[in-house]
Amino acid sequence: MLLNEITPSCFLTDYILLYRIIDFHFPAGAVVPCKAYPPRPEYCLQFMPRDVEFTKRSDTGLILSNQKAIFVGQQTDVFYRYPGNEFLAVQVIFQPGALHLLKNIVSGELTNQIIDAEDIFGNATRQVNEELFYAENYKDMIEIVEQFLIRLIKAGKPKKHPVNEIGKMMMHEHEHFSVDKFLKAACLSHRQFDRKFKEYTGITPKHFLQLIRFDRAFRMKNRFPQKDWLSIALHCGYHDYQHLAKDYKEFTGCTPVQFFDIDNDAPERTFGEAET
Repeated sequence: MLLNEITPSCFLTDYILLYRIIDFHFPAGAVVPCKAYPPRPEYCLQFMPRDVEFTKRSDTGLILSNQKAIFVGQQTDVFYRYPGNEFLAVQVIFQPGALHLLKNIVSGELTNQIIDAEDIFGNATRQVNEELFYAENYKDMIEIVEQFLIRLIKAGKPKKHPVNEIGKMMMHEHEHFSVDKFLKAACLSHRQFDRKFKEYTGITPKHFLQLIRFDRAFRMKNRFPQKDWLSIALHCGYHDYQHLAKDYKEFTGCTPVQFFDIDNDAPERTFGEAET
């Protein structure tokens, strides 16, 4: 079962975009398909109270295993993730720039990195994982994670910057994927805007908008597999199919058709689910 886009409580919406729960069981001895995670405009704290996963980055071969909680920085290429047979992941997807607010970390240093969550959040992540393991239902899991996040916010002294709100605005953009519109709203010079945005989110605002548009096209094809690629490209703000294909090649190394075929082998497809 894959549960997407669980809304955080009102107190946390300035910092948390959404939660995801990924929960599936493959028979003992079955070979669990690998999950090709394309780049997406987010960074994520992931708890794994049951089986852990192995992760390989496409260009470097980076492998991380045996970690019960990981932090995934902003991706700009594909990560291949190999879950266990009894896999449960509770993901916390942060608002753009929120990690910098909470932990004063330069997000650019975490781009395309997967690290042990304890290195950022301390050993409290162990306690969260233990509580998640014994939780009776998904609602209780979210409550456990939210209590952890509330303690985290109260322990820090978050000081917002205009780029935090600009990042949220970008996430809701559907038509004009141009930096100029957001540059005016930030009241910063182009150089200041680029520097601050990269400090808070890990990549430049232009790159972030490019990822938002690409992610939207990827999910739309999953939601409407019968739609042709040109229609998807135009609906998601691309000039034409070749414009979309260029982004696919940059972010996945594949054509849209090739990567859609790869995604069709993802673990959730076994249960009739897809990322939409």
